[in-house]
Amino acid sequence: MSMPTSVATPERILLRLDWNVIRRLDGLLQGDYRTLFYGFGVDFADLREYQPEDDIRYIDWNVTARMDTPYVRQYVEDREITAWFLLDLSPSVDFGAVQTKNEKRTMLVDFVTVLARLLTRHGNRVGAMMFGSKIQHTVPARGGRLQVLRLINDLLKQPRLSNTPFTNLKPLFEGALNSIKRRSLIFIISDFISQPGWEGPLNMLNQRHEVLAIRLWDPREVELPDVGMIMMEDAETGEILEVDTAGRSGRELFARRQRQQLADLARQFRSSGIDSIQLRTDESYSAALGKFFETRERRRLRG
Repeated sequence: MSMPTSVATPERILLRLDWNVIRRLDGLLQGDYRTLFYGFGVDFADLREYQPEDDIRYIDWNVTARMDTPYVRQYVEDREITAWFLLDLSPSVDFGAVQTKNEKRTMLVDFVTVLARLLTRHGNRVGAMMFGSKIQHTVPARGGRLQVLRLINDLLKQPRLSNTPFTNLKPLFEGALNSIKRRSLIFIISDFISQPGWEGPLNMLNQRHEVLAIRLWDPREVELPDVGMIMMEDAETGEILEVDTAGRSGRELFARRQRQQLADLARQFRSSGIDSIQLRTDESYSAALGKFFETRERRRLRG
């Protein structure tokens, strides 16, 4: 008789990651998150005229237009970071590697758990906006271990969508712009498979907050294996396509187009001044996160 498989409960997920990932990363960072995240919690204090060394993200464009000269907002440092997770739960996020049984959605849940726990262990607050074809659920920003468990629980309850219109991330970014008033650290976790038009709201979001883009992807989205004629279902629309993977030229064309999309996305992040992390379903996300922290630490030390 086979043993029943364990159910992925919030407590079990947090316990597994606490032992395997969170404690190790916390030791690596020694709790010094404020030096790694530049957009930590701040409160508005005053306005003054822009000076050449000022960060352009602090420019108040409304006051600048009225005064006909650039003005920047000044902030006083708060004692805590407020972080928000903008989570793409559209149908394409339910794609994953067969060999590892690791969907992009599974990686998303684990990654949010790790970051939320790392931040809340040191008195910071976290919240989330969960997005399908629209913002379907919001978890207000709070601190503590119970908040992490609530995030996991609410994520596990979100339905898997199918046969929806092709994803458009623009409403997610616009919703965040309208509802997150206090300057915050914002993690966008998505595969960024979306209609165009989200670039403008993303740039505006990065002007008001510190934004980090975490891109989820599966290797099979870039390179098709040689398995002959296959039927493929578009995860976003439900459309069934017949694809011949036996032809080398067809596979190479598919791979070139996918790699070009990856390059265009990376270029968009760079032009917006947004740091990004690439998470593959067949690789360790803890290694990617550790590498990102190390890069930020080197940048901080260079001044």
